[in-house]
Amino acid sequence: MFTSAVLAHSLLRWVVLAMGVVAVCRAVRGLLRREPWTSADTAFSFGFVAALDGQLLIGVVLFAFSPITNLGIHELDLALESRVLRFFTFEHPMLMAVSIVLAHIAGVRIWRHTEPTARHRTATVFFGLALLVLLAGIPWSFGPYERALLSLFQ
Repeated sequence: MFTSAVLAHSLLRWVVLAMGVVAVCRAVRGLLRREPWTSADTAFSFGFVAALDGQLLIGVVLFAFSPITNLGIHELDLALESRVLRFFTFEHPMLMAVSIVLAHIAGVRIWRHTEPTARHRTATVFFGLALLVLLAGIPWSFGPYERALLSLFQ
């Protein structure tokens, strides 16, 4: 089960990133061109939020059953000294939580706005920030955490 959850989390990462990039690009384009808010904008916006929520559910399972996070929680002094343990036990979950909160704020504010420019501006700011925080919190293969871009190849 744990291996399947890692694989699902790894695969869904790419869906989240793709939906986030498309949602931000559509919002920026709509803001700059003063375009109306379309059903496609709504679909990508809420698709990004939904994909993040799916990642959260899988991430909670991984956090609960991961030997890395279990070690980090039970050996706090070791987790604070080890860059990898600290990242997976504290930094990654907190950055992802911030990203999810920002995306949800965007979703609520977009729904409340009726003016297209306000919707595009809100999506640009909040989805853009969510995407930046998300990118900072991913354990990239070229970073110090040595995670493969797709968990099939670890």
